[in-house]
Amino acid sequence: MKKPKPQLREAAKKTQWNILRGDKVQVIGRNHPERGKQGIIKKVLRDLDRVIVEGVNMGPRSIKGDKDKGIPGKVISLERTMHYSNVQLVDPIQGIPTRIFKKILPSGEKVRISKKSGAIIPKPEILSMRRKPINSTVTESCTSEDNTWESTYVDNRRKTAVVQEE
Repeated sequence: MKKPKPQLREAAKKTQWNILRGDKVQVIGRNHPERGKQGIIKKVLRDLDRVIVEGVNMGPRSIKGDKDKGIPGKVISLERTMHYSNVQLVDPIQGIPTRIFKKILPSGEKVRISKKSGAIIPKPEILSMRRKPINSTVTESCTSEDNTWESTYVDNRRKTAVVQEE
């Protein structure tokens, strides 16, 4: 059996992540060409230890055309992944990259706190929304509102004979 790459073994060891989808981060990689740029995290790939930052680390992607439909192929630029160690959370007050520590408030809530300013870094609002919206199209096979509360199950084992007295 083939051994996994060292990067994937290291990624599998992690149990906690400080960077979440929707966080504002800055590229801090020493030799990274995008160093200093800030953006919002679009996606966190935890199994690979990588993140996708909106508008940062753009690269060309080819899209195949369809000759039958007359659609030409084209090249577009999309965000590429970067290692999570090349980005750092941005302090909400000072606007500069900062490390964080976690603390439990007296109310019992777990929060992330900036080491630079001591400000609480709230969890992004986007996390409360679903990534994939719930399918809300109604088809013929869906139960109508009138029949929703109708009882369709009959327990034959518990039937009791009702005797009418005259």
